[in-house]
Amino acid sequence: MRLSKTFIKTLREAPKDETAKNGAYLIRAGYVHKEMAGVYDYLPLGLRVIDNIKTIIREELNKIGCEELSLTTLQNPEPWEKSGRFEDQEVDIWFKTELSSGGLVGLAPTHEEPVTNLMRSYISSYKDLPVKVYQFQTKFRNELRAKSGLMRGREFLMKDLYSFHRTEEDLDAFYAEVEEAYRRIFERLGIGEVTFETFASGGIFTKYSHEFQTFLPVGEDTVYYNHDKSVVLNKEVYNDEVLKDLGATGEKFEETNAAEVGNIFKLKFKYSEPLELKYIDENNEQELVYMGCYGIGVSRLMGVIAEKFADDKGLVWPDTIAPYKYHLIGIGDKGMAEAEKFYTGREDVVLFDDRDKRPGEKFADAELMGLPLRIVISDRTLADNTAEITDRKTGKNWSVNLEELFEKF
Repeated sequence: MRLSKTFIKTLREAPKDETAKNGAYLIRAGYVHKEMAGVYDYLPLGLRVIDNIKTIIREELNKIGCEELSLTTLQNPEPWEKSGRFEDQEVDIWFKTELSSGGLVGLAPTHEEPVTNLMRSYISSYKDLPVKVYQFQTKFRNELRAKSGLMRGREFLMKDLYSFHRTEEDLDAFYAEVEEAYRRIFERLGIGEVTFETFASGGIFTKYSHEFQTFLPVGEDTVYYNHDKSVVLNKEVYNDEVLKDLGATGEKFEETNAAEVGNIFKLKFKYSEPLELKYIDENNEQELVYMGCYGIGVSRLMGVIAEKFADDKGLVWPDTIAPYKYHLIGIGDKGMAEAEKFYTGREDVVLFDDRDKRPGEKFADAELMGLPLRIVISDRTLADNTAEITDRKTGKNWSVNLEELFEKF
């Protein structure tokens, strides 16, 4: 991408109504545009980050045999009425509207009911199981407190995975596979060392569910952890009974804030029973299908990672999800000409600041945008046939010979 050709412009100040650090930097650096509280447009740089996050998630889920699909956002109330979640006033987060032909429809806040209803057309025998399907889908939730930038939105991107099984043992085995896949995902995203599987309430269907919480000072959740973080609990289950159950009685726990970036849940028959999703077993008997669900907040992850690693100069992206690897700056006539040569053929990995701007402004924008490596080719560096490299994360500077630059970068 050439900065001289894009409509994106960096801002010196964030909008006054954007108080979260991740939201402020993402807006200022030209990654997102804020439409209203909890609703953001993804600009070309931001969309590349989202796509990189999705690619990592997709690769890890495909490794464990999952299939990708795409379900509708517009929702028929019927399956939701069977589960009692379309008119539940206690958790009414729906955006609803009336069709011109009559009748209410809603914008999906999640997809347990519709995917269970869909599977009634495809699961009839034990030979049809297991099924493991996922999607990347925009969800809509009428949050009372849409705040914290991308970390809590009314319109947001989620990866939701649903699995269907013959037996509880099969569900348990796949659940363990997802646990490991999630650990690999967060490691590849650059937050593995600060993201922990956390015990949370399982409601009336299972003893515990598990959240994946990223320790973060501005996170909305409160979690407790022991000395080596081998046991982490959400505040809702932090009590003597649970500690005893986990063999952690007598251990010292500390409290911290965290942001939930994923969750996994053994639903069992929660949706298959009201929606009558059954299969015929080997004895020609009808049995209910066991079910699990597994979520990752994709757009929330972008906000959490931005919040976690940003410094006082701007964003700092991990290599694996940065929109481009290199931020190339040409200075002076000769420097610009040589930078042009380097850019050609590397358009997929290089953001080229070829604008007619002062060097200081270009350097400030490079720090704000947060790409992993800044490459400066100037009339001064060309005097000794080198380019200057700066690591955005560490601030380390070094020079490389131009031949090495063209050969290795």
